[in-house]
Amino acid sequence: MTRNQYDLIIHNGTAVTVNERFDIIEQALIGVQKGTIVTVTKWEADAALPKAAAAIDARGGIVMPGLVNTHTHLPMTLFRGLADDLPLDVWLNEHIFPMESQFITPDNVKWGTQLACLEMLLSGTTTCCGGYFQEDSVAAAVARAGLRAVLAQGVIDFPAPGVPDPALNVTHAGKYVDQWLEREANITPSIFCHSPYTCSGDTLKAAKAAARERGVLFQIHVAETQAERDASLKEHGLTPVQYLDSLGILDDRTLVVHAVWTSAEDIGILRARGVRISHNAESNMKLAAGIAPVPDFIAAGITVGLGTDGCASNNDLDLFTEMDAAAKIHKAVTRDPTVMDAATVLKMATRDGARAIGLGDVTGSLEPGKQADLIVVNTAKPHLVPLYAPHSHIVYTMRGADVSTVIVGGKVLVKDRQPFTLDQERIMARVSEIAEEVKG
Repeated sequence: MTRNQYDLIIHNGTAVTVNERFDIIEQALIGVQKGTIVTVTKWEADAALPKAAAAIDARGGIVMPGLVNTHTHLPMTLFRGLADDLPLDVWLNEHIFPMESQFITPDNVKWGTQLACLEMLLSGTTTCCGGYFQEDSVAAAVARAGLRAVLAQGVIDFPAPGVPDPALNVTHAGKYVDQWLEREANITPSIFCHSPYTCSGDTLKAAKAAARERGVLFQIHVAETQAERDASLKEHGLTPVQYLDSLGILDDRTLVVHAVWTSAEDIGILRARGVRISHNAESNMKLAAGIAPVPDFIAAGITVGLGTDGCASNNDLDLFTEMDAAAKIHKAVTRDPTVMDAATVLKMATRDGARAIGLGDVTGSLEPGKQADLIVVNTAKPHLVPLYAPHSHIVYTMRGADVSTVIVGGKVLVKDRQPFTLDQERIMARVSEIAEEVKG
């Protein structure tokens, strides 16, 4: 009996590797063993395929790294479209925070997270990063779905779901991290302070200390709006970035989210401290927060990933549309069509996104040694013909609905758009029931 050379092979497609050379390989063959990519090579169409326990025919489509969403709040699928077209402070204080206090229960969080996982898998996201309340329920749901994730317990200085006493917010976050460290291979715990304006300086320092002690990522919304920046200057005499730096918060294990209202001095601080940034173009546009100076971040050598934010402020989790928006908005504002080119934006959604959340050695590209987190995109569709430059099509033309197959750690989670780890009809039905309760 001949032994299989691979556990899984993916063949008959064009591989967009997003490796350091940005190799694009036609008629590629990707070999996987024990969840890890062991070969990415060209394979002649008429050559016999190597022995494998399982094989996936890409049918002439594109094989690429799974997308990496560097910022989201998974259970907020429950509030998709709930309070649109409002300023951030009104949206947050008058609608979202009150709804969270009432409806963010462990069971509701489970269903909202499962819906988010379903949406992400069906649109090609294999790794996500973010934070919320009741995060133990979030992590359990993501683990069952099979995605890779960096998931943080949220910290805020007022009563929150699961943490009625804000004096215990950092202690609760630390316990969550301790429970999930090495509990599930695909889940990396983290700590998320909501923002400099909802957390005191003492809370920020304590939360960062707890993250440092455990060696995990610290996440925070920073400089999202002009009002936030102006309030920080009035209260502290410092921009939000300068204020966090004065507290010793910023380092290479800090992920700053939004960073829209940042000055040249702020960018210099972020670069010097090795901070990573999550850019959320669609959410920033929808909430009229502004346009982050992402080309300046990249020129400074700062690692930038893409995020969708939560479904209450975007309103979807499709990173393909996020790539398209991120590429175009910066061209428009700079009046430079060469800014944020397709290759750069694709790296932000894959390789650089993985680096931003501390998983650069694990995922984000198709190359030997990385986990087999990859997707197959069906290009046999009118809007994808003809195909001259695969990376350009990925950014400007493809949609999440074009994804046919999704693999995480060598496990096939979606094939021919059928999810294997999630009950689509049941999840959608239960979230619809919860929405009726939200409507009152």
